Amino acid sequence: MGGRAFKYDDHVDTDVIIPARYCTGFTVEELAPHALEDLDATFVQRVRPGDFIVAGRNFGCGSSRENAPIAIKGAGVACVIAVSFARIFYRNAINIGLPILECADAVAGIEDGDTIRVELAEGAIENVTRGGSWRAAPFPEGIREIIDAGGLAEYVRRRVAAG
Repeated sequence: MGGRAFKYDDHVDTDVIIPARYCTGFTVEELAPHALEDLDATFVQRVRPGDFIVAGRNFGCGSSRENAPIAIKGAGVACVIAVSFARIFYRNAINIGLPILECADAVAGIEDGDTIRVELAEGAIENVTRGGSWRAAPFPEGIREIIDAGGLAEYVRRRVAAG
């Protein structure tokens, strides 16, 4: 996958990923138009399908709301690359099929607006704009299958249907 980087600092919490005033909804259609609006008011107007969020430490801290990764994925973000993720956000992202990678060196080498490419199966990250490549720890096959299915619910549906 390839797209543009939207870079943010440390401790981007779920309250700015999707403000609480919108958390009465749980669908992509309800949440995506408000993704990051309290942090970056023009994000949803600028983001394109396949773009990336690149952030510092503890991305997704705060409340345990699953609405946050739903809003990000629904806005078109292909993957979030961060130094680290809050553990509940990490799990919620996998549950809804939003790819995430931890790689401090990549975060340091990517600037806002850079074009980057990611190969999830290998954890490969490349900055096309400035040069540089890094490798994050790839997910184990089982987790990749959940992400590839679009999330845990769809993964389970497919497994049950397959018998």
